[in-house]
Amino acid sequence: MVRLLSGVVLLLAVVAGVWFLSPFQLLLVAELVLVLGVLEYAKLAARLGSPVPKLAAGTAAAATCAAVGWPGLPVEVVLMAALVAICAVVIGSLSPGPAVLHRISASLVPAIWLGLPLGALVALRWLRGREVVLLLLVTVIASDTAQLYSGSLFGRRRLAPAISPRKTVEGAAGGFAVGIAALAIAGAWWLPSVGTLTLAALGAVVVALGILGDLFESLLKRSAEVKDTSGLIPGHGGVLDRIDALLFAVPAYYVFVRYLT
Repeated sequence: MVRLLSGVVLLLAVVAGVWFLSPFQLLLVAELVLVLGVLEYAKLAARLGSPVPKLAAGTAAAATCAAVGWPGLPVEVVLMAALVAICAVVIGSLSPGPAVLHRISASLVPAIWLGLPLGALVALRWLRGREVVLLLLVTVIASDTAQLYSGSLFGRRRLAPAISPRKTVEGAAGGFAVGIAALAIAGAWWLPSVGTLTLAALGAVVVALGILGDLFESLLKRSAEVKDTSGLIPGHGGVLDRIDALLFAVPAYYVFVRYLT
């Protein structure tokens, strides 16, 4: 019941935010989500033996999100500056050894894994409107929900037992069916220039990448020997536990909407 109630509240908050907030306000919300995600990621990285400088990694991720999410800002300059800044921090904090490369790599992950896709989501709000953003969110949420319940009811075969023992082939199949249907049906109104078969294919790609994103975050948690990234959202875990599928789905959706429609 706690999971259901917090899920409903979270869903309403997300839909209301996308629908009523201006693109700039949505960018501020994305930055808040990013900061929370970076803090959770830093805990995982520390448990995995690659502690990251939170301020440097968080600043790089936030700047990347802003550069992508605010039209016209030079993303490439931000990413290059982030690399130089993080390397400078590591130079001043570590002695020579294998940990140097580990720490630099781990510190750049938030900018790429969190900053780029969250910024791209806000950029879609600027460029194509709130309906296009909601279409992706509806698809990912519908697929995630279908995976949970179809897996609970019909799950028999494990999809990736070493990484996520609860994820099943049957659950993934349910997620594909519902996610494809959600994007194809809602896309008829929110992406009317795109044909039904193309929308269905896009839905399949979004769901597949969402599952991959879920498994990636599960791999990090399994490696760090934690169940959730935090207890921030009752019954759901942390911020990363809620947006893991979205983070991998955004890039393909962004490319399709911006360059192919």
